[in-house]
Amino acid sequence: MRTVTAITASAIILGGAYVLTFGVPAPLQGVLGSEDARVTGPAGAGGAGPRQRGGATTVIAQPLALQPYEDVIRAVGSARALHRANVTTESAGEVVATYLGANRLVEAGDVLLELDPRAQQLALDLAQANLKQAQQTVDRYEQLRANGNLTLTEVALSEAQIALEQAKIEVEIAQVALEDRTVRAPISGRLGLSEVEVGDILSSNEEIVSIDDLSALLVQFELPERAIGLLQKDTTILASTPSFTGKVFEAEIESFDSRLDSVTRSITVRAQIDNSDGLLWSGMTFSVRLIHESGPLPALPATAITWSRAGSNIWIEEDGKAKAVPVVILHRRNETVWIDTDLEPGTMVITEGAQKLREGGAVEILGAVVEGALSQSDAENKAEVPS
Repeated sequence: MRTVTAITASAIILGGAYVLTFGVPAPLQGVLGSEDARVTGPAGAGGAGPRQRGGATTVIAQPLALQPYEDVIRAVGSARALHRANVTTESAGEVVATYLGANRLVEAGDVLLELDPRAQQLALDLAQANLKQAQQTVDRYEQLRANGNLTLTEVALSEAQIALEQAKIEVEIAQVALEDRTVRAPISGRLGLSEVEVGDILSSNEEIVSIDDLSALLVQFELPERAIGLLQKDTTILASTPSFTGKVFEAEIESFDSRLDSVTRSITVRAQIDNSDGLLWSGMTFSVRLIHESGPLPALPATAITWSRAGSNIWIEEDGKAKAVPVVILHRRNETVWIDTDLEPGTMVITEGAQKLREGGAVEILGAVVEGALSQSDAENKAEVPS
């Protein structure tokens, strides 16, 4: 007896669960005598979910709207000067004067340091004396030839002319050696710290000071593989640094690598930031946002998407019947999806109750969302992206 009672109770519970979930089957509705005798599921009890009315599934629809998709990719990078140089000595010697004040602005060609030039000056004086003697010898030989002196051979005149050319080259070499005793700025920019002082003995090719041209900065960062397509388009780069909280700097893509890193599957990118006001420094850390906005694309709440073996679909109402339309999901963010479809904008798409529909089944639209409305979460997300 207990077994029969248990089986009966289980059957009643299962039947009640079915009716609460799917409603009273259509054949039983006729037996019960009226449409109002059916039982709705939990969604129907609140009036917001799909319900059955006379065999038709009640749904909520929304017009298909067009909305751009904003793709935001974030990265962290470090900055360096647009142009930079490490100044070194060309020759060894004792420092006799320095002009290496840290953070001093210099122009290309400004004197930074002077080495003891006495030996080079003497070498130049000697080369100039030899040049003068060689010039006098050539002039005398040419004068003799002009006066008809037959004892002066053509060979002697040629050797004197060669000696003159060699003397000129020696003068130029001595001048270069003397100029190397004065170290000048190769580029315009701001000097870094230097430990060189008067009296120091420097060797050749020894580093003296660094110069950074801070008129613009190059921020280098890594982007994932999916960002490659964005680098080919008109892309906006926004950069911010902890040194200036709340301030956003615009940047332009200056260059990027020709290949992906085989380990990280990322690409190295450099973006240029204007720094004509001198506010930013080389070496700063930047948080970078790469933003690209697509053209208008069909957008719908994610609840409008259903899945089948063939892929993703959306549902529309056509002559009171449900019709599935295959779509391709292009992007997804929070509760909104952007799709590829041939449907015209404004087409009413079922956004609630689509999971209960069958191809060709009767459908009744209970209400419609205002055209162009988006989910609240997506609207908030869009507001976070600066224009």
